[in-house]
Amino acid sequence: MSEPTTPTSASSPSTRSTFQRVLGIALLALGLAVFLVRLQHDGAYAMPGGGNLVGGLGALVLGGLLVLVAKPRALVVAAMVVSPVVVYLALYATMAEMEEVISLYATESRGRPAELRLWIIDREDGAWVGMPRAKALEHALDGARVEMLRGGERSCVRPALFDEDRETVRAIHVRKVGKYAVARLAGAIGLYPLEAGEGSVALRLDPCPSR
Repeated sequence: MSEPTTPTSASSPSTRSTFQRVLGIALLALGLAVFLVRLQHDGAYAMPGGGNLVGGLGALVLGGLLVLVAKPRALVVAAMVVSPVVVYLALYATMAEMEEVISLYATESRGRPAELRLWIIDREDGAWVGMPRAKALEHALDGARVEMLRGGERSCVRPALFDEDRETVRAIHVRKVGKYAVARLAGAIGLYPLEAGEGSVALRLDPCPSR
């Protein structure tokens, strides 16, 4: 007579190990996507920065940890707990670059160069971008001569800031949401405003006058 077998629990080490490996591989792939998605754009490669860089590097580090490390168990559990935040940052960093993105090469208030990655829309009166008011002021964009990289071509533009004209700010934001599927998707789940808030502004990117 054979001995009775004990049913395998869903939380057994083998089950947890398989989930750990799958999650690790998924994080590694997502981390690579943050950096590789930018290769589809023409022109100079735009290195991720800020939260985008944190998401990309974080996904690579956590993914490698989950694939290669089994103990201590507390470290693995901590990596799994943190992974949703990293996944959110890395997903947004990847998806935000899947459609047209431009670079504005500006200067921070402390004098350091900065590359601003922005969604852009075209209207009959020119090309427009939107951003938080604080960001526009931090980089002194209103009336400055800055270089724009769009579609692999560089040009000089002089942003004109629209703040008090809230109708224009709202209209630009609506067009931006209409153009970018990522904005609509994020807006549908409450992660991106579908209407321009009071803290947002619009900037028309006028060509620089010839010297």
